[in-house]
Amino acid sequence: MTRANKNNIITLPHKSLRTKSQKVGIITDEIKNLILDMESATLDWEDSREHEVGVALAAVQINKLYRVVVVRNNFDDKNDRTFITLINPTITKYEGTVEEDFEGCLSIKDTYGKVPRHNKVRVKALNSEGKEIRVTAEGFLARVLQHEIDHTNGIVFIDHIKDNPKAFLRLAQDGKLQNLDYESVIKNNKELWD
Repeated sequence: MTRANKNNIITLPHKSLRTKSQKVGIITDEIKNLILDMESATLDWEDSREHEVGVALAAVQINKLYRVVVVRNNFDDKNDRTFITLINPTITKYEGTVEEDFEGCLSIKDTYGKVPRHNKVRVKALNSEGKEIRVTAEGFLARVLQHEIDHTNGIVFIDHIKDNPKAFLRLAQDGKLQNLDYESVIKNNKELWD
């Protein structure tokens, strides 16, 4: 069986990215294969990038409208290619302070943003065996979980910063982030905001 790859990852303005995903009732073989496809697509995308790491993916990003998210076990070690699966994840509590930090998205090509998020969240989900798990996440993991759970609700990170002209950045060829001309982003990409 051929697994999903980076070419299966949809990007804006694809309408599925603005659609709420459905809850998973029973963890079938279809869902288990979906999880493997999500991991495969994330790693293939990462392998094609010099300066970026694939840290997580929501099922909608490979055009499957299920509330399933995979998150890298170790963000700092590209050699650790393992993931944790969260099925039907929900944030049960937002805690800490709201902080701005950089976010990118496999479904929004070459655009980054400084996005405000809570620095601590509590999440409830099922694992790939259908057992309930609870996660208390802080810092970068809290940001990643909020970003991915947004995807399951048809929200992308640019929705949080669309009124902040200074929040948009682009990844240069040298791997550094550069300010992006807000006017050109808005005028040339109207379809991103629909």
